[in-house]
Amino acid sequence: MEATLTHEWQSLLKTSQSGIRPSDDLVIAGRVTKVTGLVMEAVGLRLPVGSACAIHLANGSHIDAEVVGFDGDRLFLMPHSDLDGVTPGAPVYAEVLSAAQQAQRRPNDRSRQLPVGYQLLGRVVDGNGRPLDTLGPLNTQVSAPLGARIYNPLERAPISDTLDVGVRAINSMLSVGRGQRLGLFAGSGVGKSVLLGMMARYTTADVIVVGLIGERGREVKEFIEQILGEEGLARSAVVAAPADAPPLLRLQGAAYATTIAEFFRDQGHNVLLIMDSLTRYAMAQREIALAIGEPPATKGYPPSVFAKLPVLVERAGNGKEGGGSITAFYTVLTEGDDQQDPIADSARAILDGHIVLNRTLAEAGHYPAIDIEQSISRAMHSITTPEHQQLSRKLKQLYSRYERSRDLISVGAYAPGSDPMLDEAIRLHPHITAFLQQNILEKCSISESLAGLQALFNA
Repeated sequence: MEATLTHEWQSLLKTSQSGIRPSDDLVIAGRVTKVTGLVMEAVGLRLPVGSACAIHLANGSHIDAEVVGFDGDRLFLMPHSDLDGVTPGAPVYAEVLSAAQQAQRRPNDRSRQLPVGYQLLGRVVDGNGRPLDTLGPLNTQVSAPLGARIYNPLERAPISDTLDVGVRAINSMLSVGRGQRLGLFAGSGVGKSVLLGMMARYTTADVIVVGLIGERGREVKEFIEQILGEEGLARSAVVAAPADAPPLLRLQGAAYATTIAEFFRDQGHNVLLIMDSLTRYAMAQREIALAIGEPPATKGYPPSVFAKLPVLVERAGNGKEGGGSITAFYTVLTEGDDQQDPIADSARAILDGHIVLNRTLAEAGHYPAIDIEQSISRAMHSITTPEHQQLSRKLKQLYSRYERSRDLISVGAYAPGSDPMLDEAIRLHPHITAFLQQNILEKCSISESLAGLQALFNA
């Protein structure tokens, strides 16, 4: 009797199992409980910081957001767009990834996945990877996470080769190495965008990635059409997150541009990464940190800002031996031309050199307005010959000596013959000034720059 019942139960169980179809994974939703300024609070989800999620609206659309912090069971979310349409109790879902995206994700990495690949060359996209131009969809099948990948510094190839940027003053006086990271320090209106465009046009790098972060929307189109031009855009990928974009999208735009550069570096290419600007990136992080309650520290910047800067900058540089490289230029805005601004001071410490643009030179019509006295390339000694270094040092000495005595010379108080070096500086000053200037349509290679530097002292 007992054996018969057991057999009947087993038959019933098999019949029941045959009628059950495998269901999709259970989708867990949270809900919005509070909206204050730029920050939303949600409960019902347990997601790590950096996770992507979506807030569904009553009209059927949704708003992308990211977890930026938590307090107990409450998650703090920052949106990628305006909060119009969000209602109390709006459902919040974690980002659902396709099988291909899951396969490309690194273990324990829940950061957002955005498209990368050769299809981005010649295209302009926003911080979410959506095309801003009129050329249609990207049609790329490859995506990569935005999170920083920890690179063992001992596995990176050393900086040993020069990168031609096509600008005479930089090639000769501030030589750039492949894999170097430099800051372009300037106030507003001294020609930094034009200088970046010249480097993007004339560089010998294989691929150019441009991140326009926090700049005016009008400047985005001007940079692409007038400064970068068709020639530069053809081998460039441009990520634009202008000033009116939410702070999280500006942060994401900088990370996305770096992710695209990392993809091309991993393919063995030499990449020129141009980020305009690092200061706007820091300001976006300040907005987020203050919104979630982090206390301000130096000039209103919370500590997390100074922790984020090296994380972003360290992603650039050389890859493994024999691989590609990312040579990066980050523009740093100096408030009132103050070189001791906290962001400028922090950036100067973590970069491999700095190029300072001088407003006085710009007002005098000296372009590019590079102040060679305050500028330095920390990798120049390892990528140039001793003869090149000696000529560069001598030019800087003569330029500095003339500038220190400019007032005496202007009023006629200096007696020729009193200082042999100053006499030489006065004699060569017109030639030095002409050598350091360059028209926007003029390209000057490294060999031409070095020949001009040698000819300057042979004149």
